[in-house]
Amino acid sequence: MDHRTDDEVLGAVGARLRALRRERGITLADLSATTGVSESTLSRLESGQRRATLELLLPLARTYDVPLDDLVGAPRTGDPRIHLKPISRYGMTFVPLSRRPGGVHAFKMIIPARPQAPEPTPQTHEGFEWLYVLNGRLRLVLGERDLTLSPGEVAEFDTSVPHWLGSASGGVVELLILFGLQGVRAHVRTDPHRPPRSASRR
Repeated sequence: MDHRTDDEVLGAVGARLRALRRERGITLADLSATTGVSESTLSRLESGQRRATLELLLPLARTYDVPLDDLVGAPRTGDPRIHLKPISRYGMTFVPLSRRPGGVHAFKMIIPARPQAPEPTPQTHEGFEWLYVLNGRLRLVLGERDLTLSPGEVAEFDTSVPHWLGSASGGVVELLILFGLQGVRAHVRTDPHRPPRSASRR
């Protein structure tokens, strides 16, 4: 049971917000432009000079794509159930399986069936990615490599290498995937002719 007072919970928000912003590689200026909250207010909030309010925390929770309870570190109510909220990105569905802000995140990823295969659009972001195919046949384009993975197969790779995930057969693909949230939120398109780095399959 969490015995902290409300003031103690709110007092720890600033340090948590600063750590989360730095882990994502976001500047105060970028965060201000996204949330509409001034840089000075964000700075004071992170340093503990400004008290956290719902008006300030809601746009931050939306920007960081984390539940408000996780953002403030609210005490658990005793209900052991986890209410998963799917996230839609790039025509795919990500179901978060972990709730800790920052660090490595686990997702169940669902690639929908499509009658016509889309043209691969390799993208890149910082980090490292691990995936395990649950159902369907996954097409993984990694640098100059074009791989097909079946259920039970695993791949891991440096996400600074241009990569793209899709269905190899046009059917639904389900997989487990581990990566930082920048893998969901902020892809940057790069040169598809960049020399590939190593990828491993198990």
